[in-house]
Amino acid sequence: MINPGQRQLVHKFLLLDLAVKSLQVDYLKVEHFKLKKVFIPFMDSLLKDLRNECFELKRQLNQQQIRIVGWTKVDEYFSDVKIATSGNDVDLRYANQALKTKVEHLLNNHIDEKLKM
Repeated sequence: MINPGQRQLVHKFLLLDLAVKSLQVDYLKVEHFKLKKVFIPFMDSLLKDLRNECFELKRQLNQQQIRIVGWTKVDEYFSDVKIATSGNDVDLRYANQALKTKVEHLLNNHIDEKLKM
């Protein structure tokens, strides 16, 4: 079983992981932009920051003996995430649209922070 603090870490890790995967897919499209020399360094920096944050959260989860085992798409609206803990496994159900919205919000926050620098 995971406590609320651990669940928040898992949730944040999932959002970061999805953000990294989404940006990696979009990165291939950016390489075809006319102004790719502007966007690629920005995306590289953003991806680096997100990967570092994701790596740090994964390290924290590993210290607490929590692993994300896998994603299962239930239908077009929901996905299940299987989490292995030292005690037992936990299944969490997420609404796909809510995940997409939260990932967009997370990316907007990271981009705003980068632009302020």
